[in-house]
Amino acid sequence: MSSSTTAKRIVFTGGSGKAGRHCIPYLLSQGHSVLNVDLVPLPHPTVHTLRADLTDSGQVFNALSSHFHLSHYENPRNPNGIGVQKPDAVIHFAAYARNLLVPDSECFRGNVLSTYNVIEAACKLGIKKIIIASSETTYGVCFAQGDADYHTFPLEEDYDNDPEDTYATSKLCGERCARSFARRFPGTDIYALRIGNVIEPHEYEPDFPGYVERPETRKRNAWSYIDARDLGQICDLCVQRDGLGFQVFNATNDTITTKEPTAEILKRYAPNTPVTREMGEFEAPLSNRKIREVLGFKDVHNWRKYVTV
Repeated sequence: MSSSTTAKRIVFTGGSGKAGRHCIPYLLSQGHSVLNVDLVPLPHPTVHTLRADLTDSGQVFNALSSHFHLSHYENPRNPNGIGVQKPDAVIHFAAYARNLLVPDSECFRGNVLSTYNVIEAACKLGIKKIIIASSETTYGVCFAQGDADYHTFPLEEDYDNDPEDTYATSKLCGERCARSFARRFPGTDIYALRIGNVIEPHEYEPDFPGYVERPETRKRNAWSYIDARDLGQICDLCVQRDGLGFQVFNATNDTITTKEPTAEILKRYAPNTPVTREMGEFEAPLSNRKIREVLGFKDVHNWRKYVTV
């Protein structure tokens, strides 16, 4: 295992979305260069958006072997006779972001096929670092019908994921594709991020007081969240850490989204769910312990900085 602090060339799919539009500026601040691949442009002066349908394998192969900017036509040819430099990493966030945006069959088709296409193209083009967006929903409660219980707390990466909804199932299929290709292409790192409820900076003031005052409404999100800017940090940490092969990481901030300690909330709102280890006083039930211990994640945007309780 190793960590490299050199600037990387990163293709980021879905960078115009809720998470991507905060992750890309963070990556740029760390010295990386980024090509955004999306259906709508990212309003950023230095980032080009390449419009592509990721369910079309040919378009994906072309997008991952593309110039990052028109100015790159000025680059000298390389020994292969072209001036395109191979990306160092691909971060794949593009997807239907939840159920009921499109019919279930299209949600499944689009999410699974695009993820397969991105991983396949990256592997076959020799790109050694691939990061894909999985989801908190894979833990099976977020989009369950009616009131459902988690199997155990804390929710960690070795959990027996058994969701019943289409979106979460599509994300688990993406994880399986990642594991398969990591085995097929030794030396390729593919990290799947089970991303929590993404919070943008402007959402704290109007939304978080309700989360804090009505904790019963946050069971489906396991009383956990990820600040979109801290998700950018996680993407950078994944890009920099090499040699882990296939990995799954929960991508959440450190603390529970309540005033009361974690043990009190779980006893009150999830009394039938066993707790399998001692948890921190305010530890998020969707635990980020692995990403802290393995990648060195530091919680910068704790919700208590922005919300008075």
